[in-house]
Amino acid sequence: MFEGLFTTEGIISLLTLTFLEIVLGIDNIVFISITAGRLPAADQKKARNVGILLALLVRIALLLGVSWIIGLKEPILTIREFELSFRDVILIIGGLFLLGKSSSEIHAKLEGDSEDPRDVKVLSLRGAIIQIILLDIVFSLDSILTAVGLVENVTIIVIAILISLAVMLSFARKISEFINKHPAMKLLAISFLMMIGLVLVVEGLHVHVPKGYIYFSMAFALGIEILNMKIRKRTKARQINQPRMEGLPGENVIS
Repeated sequence: MFEGLFTTEGIISLLTLTFLEIVLGIDNIVFISITAGRLPAADQKKARNVGILLALLVRIALLLGVSWIIGLKEPILTIREFELSFRDVILIIGGLFLLGKSSSEIHAKLEGDSEDPRDVKVLSLRGAIIQIILLDIVFSLDSILTAVGLVENVTIIVIAILISLAVMLSFARKISEFINKHPAMKLLAISFLMMIGLVLVVEGLHVHVPKGYIYFSMAFALGIEILNMKIRKRTKARQINQPRMEGLPGENVIS
């Protein structure tokens, strides 16, 4: 079962695949955080943990049926030179769902619904978990196909998935709290989901978008927003200290 795991090639494959699975899991964490944020505070932790555990189960189940997943790439509809498979259909539907979800979240923020908690937290725990399961399936398809394309050892793939989801479980709460604490960061996260949804749709239409470009643009936008947060924090501190400085007695002395 563990044959080839403790070799140099096996360890390098495990580290590489684990890192890749963590990166691919960022999309899932952002979606889970946004969805859990619409729940009452008492249910948010449960929704995050259940969502990530379901992601684990979905990935392992899909991994065990990897031959079935590969079969999903077989065309079911051909229009001239364009071939549509079940995998394409799943990606397109998942992408459209993300676009719709992101649009509704942005609309809610623009309409000012976030000011009234009664209007924001209308999602039930069951509804949140159903949404998370549906997106888990979409995200897991690409994750498993990527893993199988890089590594042939199923044991290494399972261990990499377990480690990556353990990391996700450890940081999901902090990421969720950080996103919900900063409105601008939450809007940025929703924009990420919209971009990911668009990528899923075009991938389903056989337009390949290198993932490196996507994650670089996300990292760049995140870096800019972190700088803006620091600037806003310093500006606010100066505004608070300015009245104190103006209220101090002058030091000029007439000799």
